[in-house]
Amino acid sequence: MYDIYKVRADFPILSRTVYGKPLVYLDNAATTQKPLCVLDAMRDEYLNVNANVHRGIHWLSQQATDLHEAARETVRKFINARSTAEIVFTRGTTESLNLVASSFCEGFMQEGDEIIVSNVEHHSNIVPCKFLPGVVALF
Repeated sequence: MYDIYKVRADFPILSRTVYGKPLVYLDNAATTQKPLCVLDAMRDEYLNVNANVHRGIHWLSQQATDLHEAARETVRKFINARSTAEIVFTRGTTESLNLVASSFCEGFMQEGDEIIVSNVEHHSNIVPCKFLPGVVALF
């Protein structure tokens, strides 16, 4: 059985109460809360391995690159992707949505095609549509 209290315990911020009720955080597209294991891994990386990934030949850079690629393999297994080449890391949802929109439109959209986007859509879904050449974005 899925124990929601055990999951919540992994997220320190969720131990807070707001207006007398347990905090529920649903704005994950903007900023997601991180479980303790992620915070611990980030702290360890900053303290012990912090270096440019894929950009150096020195020992720390190689170690950081190896850990980065190991994370890509972990994600590949988790989502059952065929290859680590299918795994792309971005800095967040906005960058991801922009990459998907521009890649899709570049590969499939043609001059005069239309994209219909609601005016209540998240900003990161609207901006890429405004800059696509030859595509009419209706809002």
